[in-house]
Amino acid sequence: MSTEPMLSEKLKQQIRDAQQQLKAALPNYHNRPGQNKLIAEMANIVAGQYHRHDRIGLIEAGTGTGKSLAYLLATLPVALARQKTLVIATATVALQEQLINKDIPFFRQHSAIEFEYNLVKGRSRYACIERLKHQLVQPDLLTSAERSQSALLETLYESWQKRQWLGDKDTLPAVIDDVLWQSISADPYHCSKNDKRHHHCPFHLARAEIADAQVLVVNHSLLLADLAAGNAILPPPEECIYVIDEAHHLPACGRDYFAGFAQLSQPQLWLDKLGLLANQLIQSLPETSLKDLLKLDDYRNELLSLLKPIERSLSEWQARWFSTPEQTDHRFEHAALPKLWQQQAEAIANCAQKTLALLDKISTAVADVAITPAKRKSQSKLLQELSQLAQKLEQQQTLWQLYAQPQPEPAFQARWVVRDNQQQVTAHACPLSVANTLEQLLFSQAYACILCSATLTVLNSFDHIKYELGLMAHPGLQTLRVDSPFAYQQNGVIVLPKMHNEPTASGYTEELISLLPHYLPKQQGSLVLFASYWQMQQVAEALRKQGMSLLVQGEASRQSLLSLHQHQCQHSKTSILFGTQSFSEGLDLPGKLLTNLVITKLPFAVPTSPLEAAMSEAVSRKGGNPFVQLAIPATARKLVQACGRLLRQEQDQGRIVILDRRLVTKSYGKAMLDSLPPFQRQIDY
Repeated sequence: MSTEPMLSEKLKQQIRDAQQQLKAALPNYHNRPGQNKLIAEMANIVAGQYHRHDRIGLIEAGTGTGKSLAYLLATLPVALARQKTLVIATATVALQEQLINKDIPFFRQHSAIEFEYNLVKGRSRYACIERLKHQLVQPDLLTSAERSQSALLETLYESWQKRQWLGDKDTLPAVIDDVLWQSISADPYHCSKNDKRHHHCPFHLARAEIADAQVLVVNHSLLLADLAAGNAILPPPEECIYVIDEAHHLPACGRDYFAGFAQLSQPQLWLDKLGLLANQLIQSLPETSLKDLLKLDDYRNELLSLLKPIERSLSEWQARWFSTPEQTDHRFEHAALPKLWQQQAEAIANCAQKTLALLDKISTAVADVAITPAKRKSQSKLLQELSQLAQKLEQQQTLWQLYAQPQPEPAFQARWVVRDNQQQVTAHACPLSVANTLEQLLFSQAYACILCSATLTVLNSFDHIKYELGLMAHPGLQTLRVDSPFAYQQNGVIVLPKMHNEPTASGYTEELISLLPHYLPKQQGSLVLFASYWQMQQVAEALRKQGMSLLVQGEASRQSLLSLHQHQCQHSKTSILFGTQSFSEGLDLPGKLLTNLVITKLPFAVPTSPLEAAMSEAVSRKGGNPFVQLAIPATARKLVQACGRLLRQEQDQGRIVILDRRLVTKSYGKAMLDSLPPFQRQIDY
């Protein structure tokens, strides 16, 4: 058993002193009891005050509680004292940027706590400077579209040489399209650490800095990828104190990460390319690689012989799966695959895996070959093709490994196929839950873990998120809710105007069009949130015919719309933003930028996606009610997030109008209303 003290007096004093220093540096600071409670509870959890080994906390902290500074104050002194690395994981780029550019530098400057910090991003977020140089010295490598952008590449290279650019996608000095970025981005094939020319590439320089940092900021996907890969980048979990911010996204992010997909149509096309490549390499690689190249061709033939029957089976099944031309996907009920697919799955996964391992070995040999500048063009092209083929093999291996897992009743995967416009069929698999995976890789291994968000509870309970994350049986788990310090009663009102139609009724859109103008005041900043892109466009078209000026999502970039909205609001003009679900979270419109929020209808997801249908099916098979167990909790959380757009600062004021009568007429309506912040209520029924 560990003999280290829990939260010692020395640590408590360090936290108190740092907090006093930060208070003195913050303009217009006033004491926040909620923030003090957050700091005390989080520090107690990570120090082992509640449980010596199971140090996990679920923390819901409302808007304005000062959550970021609270978790830095609570966890960093403990991490430094115990010689652990503090890993902060976020779901959105916006929060990452806020932490790296604002919160952490402010904390380090004023807390009197010395530490190094670093932002850790995936390899593909960095440019490979050698690839960039090749594009410049070998312009004939570029496509005609890319050649027109060669001036951009010159700008990038000059910016890198002058250290005005960090070499990553997020600090690009100019806007470049995805195709051009992919032609210069780092990947294991082009940008190998074993090659001295690449030692000073941005990716390898960034990774070298990780070793010296006590605080690492990552996104959820990178955290999951690193845990799954056995800690290739971050320290092992037992050496980390994790703060997982925006933790309500972690279950969905985990499902996305551990899902798989691969194209089943025409495997011969890309496998023939692999064969041609092997023949080419025989000419250019030393004799020592000959054995590997011959083996690669054997594996390629084996994989083709396994995938060919799968491709042939498609012609038999497609007529049944896609009964109309409009149908683009077909879900396998209870995850039951065609018998042939079940029989082949494990063999395909194993064959793809060994082919991939051999391809990695051969690509290293290609990169190691000493070549003249004249031959660099052909080597770069070879590495590009190797990288693309490796990606195809990875996709096949991941998909068939998932398909090889037996599915009991009820199934724990969603499995489906999608047909595109070219009649190509892609197969998909996705876990319905990542609770067990998170438990094995993260929660049972971590030194300590704080999961926080402004929306962790659903209908005032932590049970839903505990279940989704696999935390139901943790003896040391602590939960805490700290409400926002905002004066909701004084500063805002929720209005429920009387509606005649429910959102499912055919007359709802027309009623929306006639009612909305009465709730869009002049000379104010309004945001109107829609649950359907189609409905948003219908309403926008009708209101513009009435002479209204609107800023509609999708008609310009998000940043352009927000800049125009800000300009109009600051000059006291009428500005009306129309947006869908992505505008209901992570959008920060403080003060006069938003005083009038309209939610057209409750954001119920239509359970049409194969994943949602499979999740509903699994709940039903267990005797549950999918609407009650899945749809209502998800919608309640989205509604809270949407309402969170209104008040962003303590002095903000405004109103929320919800044009959905189900909050009054349905049994779940009261519970949803009660989960919202305590605004004044005006219910016109």
